[in-house]
Amino acid sequence: MQHLTLFTLAITLIATICLAKSPYQSVLQHSRIRGRQHGPNVCAMQKIQGTDKKYFTNCKQWYHRKICGKPTVISYECCPGYEKLSGEKGCPAALPLVNIYNTLGMVGAATTKMYSERAQLREEIEGPGSFTFFAPSNQAWAALPTEILDALVSNVNIELLNALHYHMVNRRLTSEDLKHGSAFPSMYQDFNVHIHHYPNGIVTVNCARLVKTDQHATNGIVHVVDRVITAVTNNVHTFIDTDDDLETLRTAVAAAGLTQMLESDGHYTVFAPTNEAFEKIPPEMLKRILGDPVALRDLLNYHILKNMQCAESITSGTPLETLQGTVLEVGCDGSDMTLNGKAIIQKKDQLGTNGVVHYINELLIPDSAKTLLELAQGSVVTTATKLFVDAGLGSHLSGSEALTILTPQNEAFKEGVKMTGELKKLLKNHILKEQLSSGVLYHRQELETLGGIKLRVLVYRNSLCIENSCIAAHDKTGRFGSMFTVDKVLTPPMGTIMDVLKADDRFSLLVGAIQTAGLTELMNQAGPHTVFAPTNDAFSALPKADLNKLMGNPQELASVLKYHMAKEILVSGGVGSHTRLKPLQGDKLELNMRNQTVYINKVPVVEADLMATNGVVHAVGAIIKPLSPKVDREQADDPIRTASSMITDSRIGVKNGTYSWISHSLVWCIPQNKLLLNWC
Repeated sequence: MQHLTLFTLAITLIATICLAKSPYQSVLQHSRIRGRQHGPNVCAMQKIQGTDKKYFTNCKQWYHRKICGKPTVISYECCPGYEKLSGEKGCPAALPLVNIYNTLGMVGAATTKMYSERAQLREEIEGPGSFTFFAPSNQAWAALPTEILDALVSNVNIELLNALHYHMVNRRLTSEDLKHGSAFPSMYQDFNVHIHHYPNGIVTVNCARLVKTDQHATNGIVHVVDRVITAVTNNVHTFIDTDDDLETLRTAVAAAGLTQMLESDGHYTVFAPTNEAFEKIPPEMLKRILGDPVALRDLLNYHILKNMQCAESITSGTPLETLQGTVLEVGCDGSDMTLNGKAIIQKKDQLGTNGVVHYINELLIPDSAKTLLELAQGSVVTTATKLFVDAGLGSHLSGSEALTILTPQNEAFKEGVKMTGELKKLLKNHILKEQLSSGVLYHRQELETLGGIKLRVLVYRNSLCIENSCIAAHDKTGRFGSMFTVDKVLTPPMGTIMDVLKADDRFSLLVGAIQTAGLTELMNQAGPHTVFAPTNDAFSALPKADLNKLMGNPQELASVLKYHMAKEILVSGGVGSHTRLKPLQGDKLELNMRNQTVYINKVPVVEADLMATNGVVHAVGAIIKPLSPKVDREQADDPIRTASSMITDSRIGVKNGTYSWISHSLVWCIPQNKLLLNWC
């Protein structure tokens, strides 16, 4: 019964919200549902602690109990248009329908009502007509700078009346009529008021948030807003062109040829870096970017969003696309608007006819405007970057060559690593001769390095590797080059597998065994091969009689060795939690990774990724034997492993169990272990 009640509630919630006509209505409906246990027409509101800011609640905010990263308190209030009755639950009564003047007093806009009377607007908003009044709340008037308020009230018949008329539209506009990007002529010289209706349900007029909407009156409708709005006459470029604090930006915009765009029709958001922001950039870097039209245009477009975002529209971190093509994380922290998690916005909501300008005190430099050296700064590859410079490769990283650099993470290097001739040579082979994206790489592709060798691309189900180094982070694409962050220092291939084995004293017994078994030619062939190479210690661990018998039987020896070889190349980075490999002889090899160590049939690899031109060698400390049927049964009886295998193999049946579909969840019931695995 409890499950049925929850199911009914969920269906009701979904159906009600789906029937809502706008984002605002969806949020209002959600607030109604959350508040209905307190009576009819009750809405749940979330108030940010320590402030007077309240919001209707959506699902995300309801469960997180946070807005702009700050905790909220839930309160239950009458939904718009309703009021309480003494002795009755909820808000059963509709507000009395009166004219706009009297409505102002009932909806928290008493100060607007007072100023309407002083400006001799009362007769107009009491009389016949059909008006929309965006009425500043009492708190909005209190927050108005003193000099502005004094200027208004000192000339009530002109300045104050004009200001109030700018808050009015000569037609009735409900929240449904307030479409995103729309504009309506106000009653002050037909200057437009600009509406934005955001997906999170926030509605703004000239970037002022509507805090109480759809308060109906006999002669129109009232929407209470959280600030006093002013007429907008200039486009966003005018702010840049006339403000001395934006002088450097003004020069950059002209040099990049963006003036016409910022004067054209649109709904832009411009994060305008101040002169101070430009001064924080190293002079050489700033000079390079300002002198490079492509980099400069990318830099400026990275500061411009494709859509208009007022500060009040942001209630949590949101990725928003820029004109440059990448995204900025626009968020908030309490009352501060943030960019990429940093509170760098000095001045918000400078509204123009074609967008909004927010002043920032820190320049945002996209990767596409950076050199390879600049891409690496302040990241997890600082050790590699310093070594590249110490190796005399800095000019390649700061120049205009089309290159791709493989930069190992800091933890890939031993502590206190010193520059040597061998390391210089190795680092040169970490730089590829062309600019690449990981998205265009394919299996067995060969890439040429500055050192003149060829590196192989290896593609696995969950990893993309270049030789033994696997890509550990998203690409960074700079002005001329790209950077791949990799998990290991590259080991370039040196000779065939047989050459690798002969060069390492640990494998002297294995080399002899390969020769005895007649497999030398195979280990020198093109491959690719993966060899799990038993060390001398592994052979010595066998009973002496068994070892002598094995070495004396070339056919049996070849069978044992072929069980340690596979006809494909598998580096350690390609091994997952349950990887299978087909050996040259025998059924299968079971591989997994535990605590950064690769295991083959439960035998640990003592050193991985000895790269050869025709494959890879992994040193093992024991002779690998096939898993016994008992081990296979144990694995099969492991419910988590069994379920995992079934998902991997796309099988539907469950041995000794049942399966069923419930809604969109696949449920396995495994009676032996009483375990339920439910993917929602």
